[in-house]
Amino acid sequence: MTAFDWAALLRKAVRELGLKPQDFWALTPAELWLMLGPDAGAMPMARSRLDELVRAFPDNSEGTHDARD
Repeated sequence: MTAFDWAALLRKAVRELGLKPQDFWALTPAELWLMLGPDAGAMPMARSRLDELVRAFPDNSEGTHDARD
């Protein structure tokens, strides 16, 4: 798995969108993708990937992940 280039994305948000860093970090990935427009490419995470993560890291009955699972 390759590392995500957060610095490049932050630079793009600040330079092209005029966001302040604290506003960038407050956005959801979907909000940022929407703001970047049609040239932004695919959504950062598709529903199928989210479903994989939910299966891999299920919540216990208290709503938190149990590392012993």
